[in-house]
Amino acid sequence: MEKRTKNQLIPNGCFVEIQNHKLHLYISGCEHSQSLVFMSGSATVAPVYDFKNLYEKLKDKYNIIVIEKFGYGYSDIFETPCDIDTLVEIDRTVLEKSQIKKPYILLPHSMSGLEAIRWKQQFPDEIKAIIGIDMATPFAYEKWTEKKIQKTIKLFSFIKKLKIHLIPKIYPLSNRSLLPSEIKQQKLLMKRNAFNICYINEAKAVLQNARTVLNSDYIRCPMLLFSSNGKQIDKYWVENQQKFAELMNAKLICYNCGHYIHYYKSLEMVNEINQFINSF
Repeated sequence: MEKRTKNQLIPNGCFVEIQNHKLHLYISGCEHSQSLVFMSGSATVAPVYDFKNLYEKLKDKYNIIVIEKFGYGYSDIFETPCDIDTLVEIDRTVLEKSQIKKPYILLPHSMSGLEAIRWKQQFPDEIKAIIGIDMATPFAYEKWTEKKIQKTIKLFSFIKKLKIHLIPKIYPLSNRSLLPSEIKQQKLLMKRNAFNICYINEAKAVLQNARTVLNSDYIRCPMLLFSSNGKQIDKYWVENQQKFAELMNAKLICYNCGHYIHYYKSLEMVNEINQFINSF
């Protein structure tokens, strides 16, 4: 990363040291209220800005936490192991070091759905509920192959090499709810983070991570699932969301929109989230 770009980055949260590297955590809202922990999907360059359109509408009632994993947002780009248990342990450690009150309500987007499920499998008392934001489930990867993963990784490398991601509107970025200074920060983080080694290692590990989750005990907790129309992912996406919701006895709400549903349906989602949390 260019030194000039690095010097322009202005973190809006705090850093927690994990494995001698800095991981960025954003905290806002009502400190003593229920903690809502936002967990980003794969390759989301700046979770703290990506989720803002949703958490800004929730911070008056809840304690908002956004975890920026290594390689994401302002966190260090650090080649940590990406097996599912290591990812969960990093999540747990950063919240414990920051003295975030348990139990948590997790809001995973996309691939971090696997982390949320695994967290509940291993440490059930720490998780009060899960609110999936078009979150991946183990069923989502049943038809994936190593060949498909390798093809995706090659595509990442090709896009980065030719700097295709720098073309406006190519990379999924949203300016909703962002200040001009935050839009600038998000663009800088996109230049720094896009297709870095952390994203590649997560992709390499995802099939084994899905198998680990699938072969472990089913979880039982209040669960609300928001789903996109699946068109940006694959033709089985909605079917797999329905399958998982039925298995978990979860409420499933499907929207006819893209994978980053919090860009488009935040008002509707907030109403459903409030009703859901008030129900238990």
